[in-house]
Amino acid sequence: MTHTRSRSRSAARLAAVQALYQQEMEGTALPKLLHEFHQHRIGETIDGAELADAEIDFFDDLVSGAHARREEIDRLIVERLAEGWKLERLDRPMRAILRAGTYELLARRDVPVGTVISEYLDVAHAFYDRKEVAFVNGLLDSIAKGARG
Repeated sequence: MTHTRSRSRSAARLAAVQALYQQEMEGTALPKLLHEFHQHRIGETIDGAELADAEIDFFDDLVSGAHARREEIDRLIVERLAEGWKLERLDRPMRAILRAGTYELLARRDVPVGTVISEYLDVAHAFYDRKEVAFVNGLLDSIAKGARG
């Protein structure tokens, strides 16, 4: 994979996490959400720095797929939480990261497990400290073992 494609996929993952977060916060309908991100978020300039253009088809697949398979994804996440923990105990950004990562592990077999986990750890680093990043690593690793053996 080229460096440019790798960067555009990384940007797509971050945008997908942001979109899933926004959808949970506001209940935005999927077509409107995708349109808003296509038109106004992906490739925008923030503080003078242009964000890498995200691979649009990959972004759409992550957001649409995580949305369509949310019940299955949430069940897989909950099965791996500590006893007595509920999904609602995790904050929204964490749920968005785990949902996007879980979807990619389940549905995007064209992407190596190590790449998926590493990419979502990078996203988690943008929001969290080491302890939470380690949590993302452990949970996605467990889901990967179940999904891809």
